[in-house]
Amino acid sequence: MSTNNVRIVTDSACDLPQAVADELGIEIVPLTIRINGVEYVDRADLTPAEFWAKCAASATLPETAAPAPGQFEAAYRKLAAEGASSIVVVNLSGALSATMQSAELAARSVAADGITVSVVDSEQVTLGLGVIVADVARLARGGASHQAVVDRANDLAKRTKVWGALDTLENLKKGGRIGGAKALLASALAIKPIIEVRDGKVEQGGKQRTRSKALAFLVEKLQEAGELEHLAVLHADCTDVDAFVEMVRPHWSGEIVVGDIGPVVGSHAGRGTIGIAFSTAPR
Repeated sequence: MSTNNVRIVTDSACDLPQAVADELGIEIVPLTIRINGVEYVDRADLTPAEFWAKCAASATLPETAAPAPGQFEAAYRKLAAEGASSIVVVNLSGALSATMQSAELAARSVAADGITVSVVDSEQVTLGLGVIVADVARLARGGASHQAVVDRANDLAKRTKVWGALDTLENLKKGGRIGGAKALLASALAIKPIIEVRDGKVEQGGKQRTRSKALAFLVEKLQEAGELEHLAVLHADCTDVDAFVEMVRPHWSGEIVVGDIGPVVGSHAGRGTIGIAFSTAPR
């Protein structure tokens, strides 16, 4: 019998449905969201629906804050107390948030007590992070070694992609997180911007004239990717998500995880954003 009991920790930017996290024993450390001066704990204090309602009523963009190192430390100690042999943390892109730094500081704090923690940069956000986390959690549950889990997470980070079609540029503009997408602003009114996560940053991925063209563009990206290992659909309060899932279904025979874009990413992308996260099969 395997003595490996590697446990997985991530942060709330993973946007994994709670049922999936519970089933796979994934520990989620929450970021916080500040709206009009009030702080909320992601996933605990606000449902996505409540978040969008508060956003609509706020003149300013919500602000997100990384978890404190102490929150990660508490998660590590809890898992160690539950019998974890070691811990692998997979975080949202280090280029976008200080979350990973908090996870690393906490890892150093618990090392003295013999708790082994490795921190991996997913170079992703939302369900791009989520599909990696779910995959390595399954691997860990199967009794894989600590190093095998770390290697798998690093490998998937290189093969995972997120594309999104925004319904509005308002939030990106307000938040200043637009990176290479600045060029889109000039002609923002007549277009549906496409974003992609590239090298851990949110970048301009193109532009389409209408939403239906934008969604067709996402499906094209899926087709171009070739053989897949995972596929997820993410959306920010979209009424057309079911129709979009049916658009992508012919291109993937496996399970499609559908998740709400939470406040961490939603603050910047805006309501109406719809997207895909997928891992390509190893070449």
